[in-house]
Amino acid sequence: MSDSTTSIRSDAADVEPLTASGTGTVPMPVGAAPERRSRNRPPHARRTTRDWVWLGLAIVFGLLVAIPFLIILINSFKSPTDYNTSGPLLLPKELYFDGLVTFWNRVDFPEKLWNSFLIAGSVALLAVALSVLNAYALGIGRVKYRTGILLLFLLADLIPQEALLYPLYYMFKAVGLYDTQLAIIIIFTVIQAAFGTYLLSSVFGTFPREVLEAAALDGAGRFRTLVRVVLPISKGTLSVLLIFFFIWTWNEFLIPLTFLVSNENQTVPVAITLLQGDRLMDVTTTSASALLGVIPTLVFFLIFQRTLTRGITAGAVK
Repeated sequence: MSDSTTSIRSDAADVEPLTASGTGTVPMPVGAAPERRSRNRPPHARRTTRDWVWLGLAIVFGLLVAIPFLIILINSFKSPTDYNTSGPLLLPKELYFDGLVTFWNRVDFPEKLWNSFLIAGSVALLAVALSVLNAYALGIGRVKYRTGILLLFLLADLIPQEALLYPLYYMFKAVGLYDTQLAIIIIFTVIQAAFGTYLLSSVFGTFPREVLEAAALDGAGRFRTLVRVVLPISKGTLSVLLIFFFIWTWNEFLIPLTFLVSNENQTVPVAITLLQGDRLMDVTTTSASALLGVIPTLVFFLIFQRTLTRGITAGAVK
């Protein structure tokens, strides 16, 4: 008994006492090195030479992309005299707003701006809706001859617009829709939906079957599954399609130029080009018209930039 008591006392002597504060730190044997606490510090990644090279190339590429816009911005606020003396690359000596005012009043720019917003917005919404319905049947419904149908959609998207002008012209002329904005909306809804169907079919084809089976067990039909399950999960991809369809339709020129003859139906790109044949047109007014034409799409892109980024990176994380 005495031997066991002596051994317990000797072991207790090698243990440090508790702290006086009573918090009760864990006893540590005398002479043992204190264990260092792990600090959750983010790793400092060092940039390699390759990273700096890619960064430099990205900066150069960004400058090359921005140079045309900067030239347009500079020349939009130059007077014709200043442009003739200093050229297109130097900054204006004084701000000249007559070019912007002249273009604004000559083409009735607010009307053309509304026409472009109406056509591009309608096409974006209708094309996304049509693409979702088509892709839901092809990607999740797994209809017969799915691969062949997708190839047809891909081929329809690859046909150049020049090959479509004459058939579409006679078709809409026969049904009385020529020189109407509805004709442009129908044409570009079909064109954009062909690409959207091909893209969304690939996305919906990898949709988790377990989620669809769980919705079916809960009594959800096909349409309810689409609205309550598929669309909320795919909203990132759909937002990206919506933004791109809007910008692509806004910048379209050839088909609107052919089908929109009346001045009150024309879009911003058509109005800009039609003024270039005017004898009173000068370089500064042309630059001002190009600046006013690109600002709406730039503002639209900046507003939805975060949505676009989230939509592109949504599929990267499982």
